[in-house]
Amino acid sequence: MEWRERDGLRWLEARMPGAIAAFMTREGGVSEPPFAALNLGIFTEDDRDAVVENRRRLAAALGFPPERIAAAHQVHGAELIDHPAPPTPRCSFALQGLEKEQRDPGCGGLAEADGHVVSAEGVAALVFVADCVPVALAGPGGVAMLHCGWRGLAAGIIAKGAAAIGATQAAIGPSIGPCCYEVGPEVQLALQPPMGLKAAHTTAFSPGGGVVDLAAVAEEQLRDAGVEQVEASGLCTSCEPELFFSHRRDRGRTGRQAGLVWRDAGEG
Repeated sequence: MEWRERDGLRWLEARMPGAIAAFMTREGGVSEPPFAALNLGIFTEDDRDAVVENRRRLAAALGFPPERIAAAHQVHGAELIDHPAPPTPRCSFALQGLEKEQRDPGCGGLAEADGHVVSAEGVAALVFVADCVPVALAGPGGVAMLHCGWRGLAAGIIAKGAAAIGATQAAIGPSIGPCCYEVGPEVQLALQPPMGLKAAHTTAFSPGGGVVDLAAVAEEQLRDAGVEQVEASGLCTSCEPELFFSHRRDRGRTGRQAGLVWRDAGEG
């Protein structure tokens, strides 16, 4: 991965055959602390106008109209949305000001999912993260972007995303590392084989719990799903407060960065 910067925004970029992934930092936006600066989370306590401007800046920096970026309200599951064409309004990053309480049958509301599959060119898939693992996939069937918390990993979101596009390559963005992610025994139990957690990815559990390396779990599940080439950032969101929001470090009052992936029209 390589660092990229445009108009004050900074991100890690991964290039895969026929695809590009971008893992954004918190740099380059207009939000005030504790959401400074590029908070993309509309359901945080941040000023809505600031979030809308941050989203506009992200879309402009990456060269996408907001309506051609697929996004959803994430619920820590394994549901994926397929986008063979530009996203519908319910899955559009351009649907920026819709609060949860405004969702109703008349407007359709935001779709709920934790991953997007894109086969259309000129369309990007986006997930919001603030410790969970953003995973970008590329394969002959297109690209996929996954939001992988421990619940999603336990529910098989990696295998579903890989199968949806016949993934051959993946990029794992910054997420909370084992240095900062202490969990209870229920998390370890949920991630036991066959979902992929091996002893190397966790300390011995004390009565109070232990730690889990979510990125390592994601990488193992990718390889189990037949994805042979996997690149990982190796960065911990909790350890890098200048670069990333972290839900755990900031005790829930924090912003959201994003992971995105799109087909590269210049390749394959």
